[in-house]
Amino acid sequence: MQDIIFYIFIGITVIQLFYYLGVFGKFSFAKSQTTTSKKIPVSVIVCAKNEAEKVTELVPLLAAQNYSDFEIVLIDNASSDGTLDIFEKFEQTYKNIKLVTVENNEAFWGNKKYALTLGIKAASKEYLLFTDADCLPTSKDWIAQMSSQFTLNKTITLGYSSYEKIKNSFLNKIIRFDAVLIATQYFAWAKSGHPYTGNGRNLAYKKEEFFKVNGYIDHMNIRIGEDSLFINQTANKENTAICFTPDSFTQYQAKKTFKSWFKLKRKQDFSSNFFRPFDKLQLKLYNLSQLLFLVLAVTLLALQYNWKVLVPIIVIRYIVAWLTFGYSAAKLEEKDTTYWFPFIEIILIFTRVNVLFTNMFSKPVHWK
Repeated sequence: MQDIIFYIFIGITVIQLFYYLGVFGKFSFAKSQTTTSKKIPVSVIVCAKNEAEKVTELVPLLAAQNYSDFEIVLIDNASSDGTLDIFEKFEQTYKNIKLVTVENNEAFWGNKKYALTLGIKAASKEYLLFTDADCLPTSKDWIAQMSSQFTLNKTITLGYSSYEKIKNSFLNKIIRFDAVLIATQYFAWAKSGHPYTGNGRNLAYKKEEFFKVNGYIDHMNIRIGEDSLFINQTANKENTAICFTPDSFTQYQAKKTFKSWFKLKRKQDFSSNFFRPFDKLQLKLYNLSQLLFLVLAVTLLALQYNWKVLVPIIVIRYIVAWLTFGYSAAKLEEKDTTYWFPFIEIILIFTRVNVLFTNMFSKPVHWK
């Protein structure tokens, strides 16, 4: 019986090594990216709902971008605070701002996809660059960097959005570790020719890509996933590029409680259920192999299986995973997340299990 468990463990380890070396390594061990600025027309799109304080900081940073041809499309998604008033003042201050106001619609009440659709239709530029109201560009060259990846064929660019660092917060390290792992996955699969998702806090695409698939129409009834589901539907080997230069990053306000982060994880898990079959399979296989590796390793150690054979396999897997993650974290300027690697990985594994069972028994229907 022990031998059977061991052989299964070997198979799971091979799957894990395939992911880390065969897939994730395509991004982790890739050379640093260089960019050449291009003069293409860009509409920066920001959709806000009750974000008065945050947009006050964001909009001036967007207006100060070092780029020659861009507009800022501000979408007020039926806010009940002072967001619209602030947007109207910015519209008077900056000539390149276009304001879109969204009133509650019975059919699309509170639906961000509906609001974004109105904003995209109002955009006058050929290329669209998205971020959120509570997300800030980390450089004045953000637009230039993200737009530099567009070519005649590459009409979608996936970017990275980090979380702000909170000193002496272990939860913050877990959240940023998770963000690095997610980015590593979608960057690596894109480099492998199988792009499957993107992050709406830093995402760009040519306007025609939106209209090719009639926008969000195929998943308008799903209240979340305006970025992940759209990219899963439209991205392919030929039309998708990635941008991971430090000046291309945006930074998101970090979740400060486990509850708020757990809610985000539920949203991500729920959205992935609507991915293409291959994408769902590869995500589930990776998550399952991570869990089984840990469970089987602990089981074999408890059964006192031949440690001279078992321990080297465990060590090799952790070294490979740690190195792969470490190189990726360095590219994304998140080196400190690697220091607690084995422990944070275990926390994430069981968090995913918790998310899976929570979503099974409590369907997430209405999320902001």
